[in-house]
Amino acid sequence: MVPEHLANNQETETPCGGFSFIIGSAVRRMHRRGRDRLPPESPIRKVLIYRLGSLGDTVAALPCFHLIARSFPEAERVLLTNFPVHAKAAASAAVLGDSGLIHGTMRYTVGTRRIGELVRLAWEIRRFRPDVLVYLMPLRPWNQVRRDRIFFRLAGVRRIVGLPSEADMKRRYDSATGLYEAEAVRLERAIAELGQAHAEDLANWDLRLNAAEKNAAAQVLAPMQGMRLLVCAPGCKMQANDWEQENWRELLGRLYRRYSPYGLVMAGGKEDAALCAYAAQDWAGAKLNLAGRLGPRESAAVFAQADVFIGPDSGPKHLAACMGVPCVCAFGARNLPGVWFPPGTRNQIVHHPPECSGCGLETCIAMEKKCIRSVTVEEMEQAVERVLGRAG
Repeated sequence: MVPEHLANNQETETPCGGFSFIIGSAVRRMHRRGRDRLPPESPIRKVLIYRLGSLGDTVAALPCFHLIARSFPEAERVLLTNFPVHAKAAASAAVLGDSGLIHGTMRYTVGTRRIGELVRLAWEIRRFRPDVLVYLMPLRPWNQVRRDRIFFRLAGVRRIVGLPSEADMKRRYDSATGLYEAEAVRLERAIAELGQAHAEDLANWDLRLNAAEKNAAAQVLAPMQGMRLLVCAPGCKMQANDWEQENWRELLGRLYRRYSPYGLVMAGGKEDAALCAYAAQDWAGAKLNLAGRLGPRESAAVFAQADVFIGPDSGPKHLAACMGVPCVCAFGARNLPGVWFPPGTRNQIVHHPPECSGCGLETCIAMEKKCIRSVTVEEMEQAVERVLGRAG
């Protein structure tokens, strides 16, 4: 968060030389005082939670949000997050809603290097005066973690929970399964001093939907009352994860021939409406296109009524999974296998990690999306059958 030239050269004159001097002096004072923790008896009245990202990033941290709420039930809990960074991404506040897991949000401008913006944020944090900051950030380069620590200290934060050491900057790998630890599990490990988040228990993924959100779902699903449902959300915000519209159309056409008594619900953002309509063209039975009509929490309430969720590696699958709905997902390999797999034991993940697995690319040109294009319609159809059975 603090510009690199300020964090690494605290006493060197720069165009912002005065600010650099302040950082250098503050860092030396912090090392001398060693004030990384409050005394155990200190009351915790205010908690600042640092988690950037959008829908999937927020849902992956749900077990930790529950743990934080259990650990500091009387404290005011505020989420420091971005507002939002991608046109197809839901803001964290929209995901958490009125769950009571947080009581408010604080705006962070992603990628800022403007001194004025950093000073504004530092001042806002100082005014809030958190007793503890819970660091729930994704894995990032060590120099960025170090800059974060310096910045929060300058902003008056005395205790930070979850700040990784340099040795913690790699994901754990399970050679027996060939999978890396899920993001939710890594986050749980990072803040283990607060207790156990139990990410393996779906009860700790509870969005705490309210009656109004459930009623909104019931109203839009009224035309399909009494029917068993399939939900499909084919859209995604990254080209590298896009399974492409022709595959979705062929898959849904095949599924209709086997599961025609079911109702089909298409979901996503408003920018996914055309894709959803195209993908569902060959579904001749009852269908609804809800793309763009509901927020994340109302969408989760809709997903809860389905027998299966079908989609790519994108935000909606996280919502479906935390509602206990089995997910059938076509996965690319931009992320390491397992990191962003949905929680639960009934999911079917179809993926073929190539030699370039874990590339992190949002747009794949050189390899022409080799990973996601290797997933076949037949494989996805068979995965749905394993969840629903061969007879509709």
